[in-house]
Amino acid sequence: MTFKNKIAAIIHNWRKVLLINLLVFISFSVISGQKNREDQLPYELNTREEAPPIKERLFYGGSLGLMFGTITDIQVSPVIGFWVLPRVAVAVGPTYRYYKDQIDRTAIYGGRSYLQLVVIKDLSSVLPLGVHTGVFLHFEDELLSLKTSFWKNPPPYMTDRFYVNTVLAGAGLSQQIGRRSSLNFMVLWPLNDSGYNIYSKPEIKISFTF
Repeated sequence: MTFKNKIAAIIHNWRKVLLINLLVFISFSVISGQKNREDQLPYELNTREEAPPIKERLFYGGSLGLMFGTITDIQVSPVIGFWVLPRVAVAVGPTYRYYKDQIDRTAIYGGRSYLQLVVIKDLSSVLPLGVHTGVFLHFEDELLSLKTSFWKNPPPYMTDRFYVNTVLAGAGLSQQIGRRSSLNFMVLWPLNDSGYNIYSKPEIKISFTF
């Protein structure tokens, strides 16, 4: 493992700690300001005779990661998705990450697609917790372009950039914060190891959809 790869792994661990703290803070804020369940949940086919129009089954969102200081790490991953079934959603979108330390800088970009399967729509229907949180399984495929001179040693290099494809799988919690919007917390594991430590093990993500 190169020095830069070790740094990348450390950055992911720090991001994991920051994201967990952010999730705890936002979760308490959301729970304290919850509305009635009828005003929160997105469309449910079991309450309608017909499927909702396509525009109501579309959703948007993504995730944003920011770290500034001695090390700058900025990540943006917007998505557009579609509810195929009341418990099945698919989404696609680009991803971009800018990383800079005291030695070098690099840009990572590419695209991803994912499938989500809702296992439990509302935990309060199973456990009397008083919070309307869903549980889902998440499967993701991400293709990233990496700068060869940053990630590989020694030179010379055949190409300026190369591609890494990674499949991730895991589970998550979805906290409704409106009829069509939610805050999602996920714990994912990369199923194939590229050797470049692009992801933490596990990879923790927070995303928003609306």
